[in-house]
Amino acid sequence: MISQLLNHFIAFLKKLVFHEKYGSRQQAIDSINEYILYFYNSNRIHGSINNCTPIRFEKLYYAAKSRKVS
Repeated sequence: MISQLLNHFIAFLKKLVFHEKYGSRQQAIDSINEYILYFYNSNRIHGSINNCTPIRFEKLYYAAKSRKVS
């Protein structure tokens, strides 16, 4: 399972990088880091948080917390 996810992720990164023209290696690194930090990690489903995305999990967490306080 993990190797399938890793292969999918690497294949996507190759497509991302292949279609871009970077002026430097650092620009390529920054682009990949931006994708990982702002899209991949926040939008992929995480098994450790009940198969939710981190954004959805935070919304559920704070909604439940506000109901307990009220």
